[in-house]
Amino acid sequence: MAIQRMDNVGIVVDDLDAAVAFFVELGMELEGRAEIEGLVADRCTGLDGVHCDIAMVRTPDGHSRLELARYRTPEATSADPRDRPHNILGTHRVMFAVDDIEDTVARLRPHGAQLLGGIARFEDSYLLCYVRGPEGIIVGLAEQLHG
Repeated sequence: MAIQRMDNVGIVVDDLDAAVAFFVELGMELEGRAEIEGLVADRCTGLDGVHCDIAMVRTPDGHSRLELARYRTPEATSADPRDRPHNILGTHRVMFAVDDIEDTVARLRPHGAQLLGGIARFEDSYLLCYVRGPEGIIVGLAEQLHG
């Protein structure tokens, strides 16, 4: 038996509205919001008293999703600072293909995006960069070069 697909990537945030606004500005579409609590949530997460708000955003092609979650209870915790470097074990990034990397970075800046380095050219194939968004989330952007 094999997996069917990757359904979504979950990210816990403090400010759900800011995270949704960031990813919508990136070009994702808000699929919906929900309030989650009860025995199923407790059992699935291994936590007691789960009560959280979630927002599901999807890529325009409908194939990829992020589930953004804000925990009311138990309160979200963080063992690390939000400005973690890219090479921390267990931490990486979510990568998106974009049409215009410079325009995308410019549109995300008012939503708190900061370039980790700069926009780099990989051979004659791609322009690439990493930005840090809300909650310290690292987002990779890739613009495929044509001709």
